[in-house]
Amino acid sequence: MNLNIIFEDKHILCLVKPQGIPSQSDKTKDEDLMTEALKYVSCNEKVPYLGLIQRLDRPVGGIIVYAKTEFANKELSRQVQLRQTEKEYLTVVCGNPEKESAVLEDYLKKLKTINMSKITSSEDKQAKPAKLKYEVIESTDTEEYGILTLLKIKLYTGRHHQIRVQLSNANLPIWGDNKYNKLFVRKKDFTQIALWSHKFGFRHPKTKEYMEFTSEPDSYPFKLFKSFK
Repeated sequence: MNLNIIFEDKHILCLVKPQGIPSQSDKTKDEDLMTEALKYVSCNEKVPYLGLIQRLDRPVGGIIVYAKTEFANKELSRQVQLRQTEKEYLTVVCGNPEKESAVLEDYLKKLKTINMSKITSSEDKQAKPAKLKYEVIESTDTEEYGILTLLKIKLYTGRHHQIRVQLSNANLPIWGDNKYNKLFVRKKDFTQIALWSHKFGFRHPKTKEYMEFTSEPDSYPFKLFKSFK
């Protein structure tokens, strides 16, 4: 696997994660990004170390950051827990939102046996609050899928399948999502989900300087929009 490195210093390693590759080793034992990144780090560091700061679901591509020291891991993980990081995604949904922007707040419960999540109530003891904001960038009309809309997502919490579940619940299912978009659940052909980690911002664990890294998708259906032409 060729690593797409955006930035690297003694404390952090920022990469562009390909779609379909796990962020770290899982039960499938498939090739994963963290293992490959650790091989790279091992060639350059006396005591190789990598800690995952923000996990991306396997189908999702885009910006991902690893800590190269335990100190950096602790500092960046603290920022994530205190919601001091900036997480922004780009996605293409089926449909046309009624509002140009909106904040979605729900309670999500993870269904471990089927690797999915669902919207539930605050009374559910297993549920966790989930919050995101979407903004419409542009829409386009397609012959096969009808109106598709490009959204920018600001993530305030990091729940399992959060963006996918919340948008689906708002009648804006993500294009290519074979778990939460009924149109693609029925499809036999494989499609790559249109969800991309566009931006991740944080304060450098050592210098405390604010850093921000961005990446843009270059695949279908993102290419349908003027923003990517």
